[in-house]
Amino acid sequence: MSDTDNNVPLPDLNAANSPPLDDIGYANEEDQGSKTAADLEAVFDVPVQVSAVLGRSRMDVGQLLKLGPGSVLELDRKVGESIDIYVNDRLVARGEVVLVEDKLGVTMTEIIKAERS
Repeated sequence: MSDTDNNVPLPDLNAANSPPLDDIGYANEEDQGSKTAADLEAVFDVPVQVSAVLGRSRMDVGQLLKLGPGSVLELDRKVGESIDIYVNDRLVARGEVVLVEDKLGVTMTEIIKAERS
């Protein structure tokens, strides 16, 4: 994307009628607490893929083809260990499996802050 794509007009801060820098509103930590879900309405319809990885296993194709209903597959994690939660193939959190009204769910226990490259 080049600098000329989707140009947004910026205010001229050197103009005579521009507000002094002290009057310009900057978001601070106090303002962050007053945000509501309605402030995010623009991104509500953005599709994302969420994956909860319980564990991994490595096997030959022949072993995979022998699996059927009721087969037990040994994973590389133990019962009670946290699971990885991916959004669009990026690790964003860790959590644990919970049972809610006879359905399995995932609760996030740790948010992973990844470095941006």
